[in-house]
Amino acid sequence: MLDLATVTLASLFAGFVDAIVGGGGLILVPALFSVFPGAAPATLFGTNKGAAVWGTAWATAQYARRVTLPWQALLPAAGAALVGSFAGAWAVMQVSADGLRRALPFILLGVLLYTLVRKDLGRTHEPQHSGVRETAWACGIGAVVGFYDGFFGPGTGSFFVFLFVRLLGYDFLHASASAKLLNTATNLSALAAFAWSGHVWWHVALVMAVANVAGSLLGTRLALRHGAGFVRGVFIVVVSLLIAKTGYDAFLR
Repeated sequence: MLDLATVTLASLFAGFVDAIVGGGGLILVPALFSVFPGAAPATLFGTNKGAAVWGTAWATAQYARRVTLPWQALLPAAGAALVGSFAGAWAVMQVSADGLRRALPFILLGVLLYTLVRKDLGRTHEPQHSGVRETAWACGIGAVVGFYDGFFGPGTGSFFVFLFVRLLGYDFLHASASAKLLNTATNLSALAAFAWSGHVWWHVALVMAVANVAGSLLGTRLALRHGAGFVRGVFIVVVSLLIAKTGYDAFLR
């Protein structure tokens, strides 16, 4: 009972952080591995997705009520993310992800430094593309980051946010709102794969899902209340923690 309470609390906090800027897996996945050290990794990853998908879907719905989103670009992009995630999951079964594991901290460091140097980045919402061009760019982001999520995964939400800001000219609030839809698609893709192979503890995932949605509700409201500057600050903190976590996993673990 204490184990379930612990991971449920972690899921609440993960949903809160994930709703603002992504990175919920940074909290929930280590908690699952700590509480259930003897479980198969695939089962813990699948159980994580079984909870997280509800939080990202709820956040998408909440943002959609308050933020004007380019659905004509985002819906095809979500489809591209879904396909990309399937392709990434297939690829990781063919080749090792060790090279990416070691490169990831440096990629994230580049993202962090670029964000810090460009102090105006993502503070104003000035879309750089429209119509077919915006759809094409969004689909490209969805496919590439979706593939990454299926292949490896850490920081997926943060990569979505950064690329929407950098390549499409969104502010951090609109980027985070857009990222939630695509992240929901990649989570669904991964969940389907894990569920198909029996790697989901549904009795744990469903309890964590309720907490994840509650955390998502709180995080979304906070982001909407405080705007792009607040989301940018949380983004910097989350990416910094991701650098520390992925660096430790790649070189010290």
